[in-house]
Amino acid sequence: MLTNFLIADHRDCDALFATAENAASDGDHATASTAFAGFEAAMARHLSIEENVLFPEFEARSGMAGGPTAVMRMEHEQMRAMMLQMRRALDGRELDDFLGLGETLHILIQQHNMKEEQMLYPMCENALADSAQALLERMRAY
Repeated sequence: MLTNFLIADHRDCDALFATAENAASDGDHATASTAFAGFEAAMARHLSIEENVLFPEFEARSGMAGGPTAVMRMEHEQMRAMMLQMRRALDGRELDDFLGLGETLHILIQQHNMKEEQMLYPMCENALADSAQALLERMRAY
């Protein structure tokens, strides 16, 4: 239940990112900038859902505050920093720099998502099974 929601959100973010990259590859700065803004907003929402809803509940229930969620938070910060660099490249109309940074961010996101989808989310499903519906409602409302 939680896993399906979060994986779908990953795929939505991926699609927005691909749209921005494709536009930049085509030299369409305006579309790339608009699409990237949508991606930034979707990522901000997704990361906030994890950091403010899912992770605290999982940590409280499992007692693993310094474990996998700490690694995920660190990777979230890396992604935020990379997105900021990409935004600066777009704002400076440096599409080649944007695309280069995008390759790095893409790899980071894919590795991160794999860890969440294959390890962390199933752990959360197990630890939070009795409160999954309420958590899902909180996530959807975010």
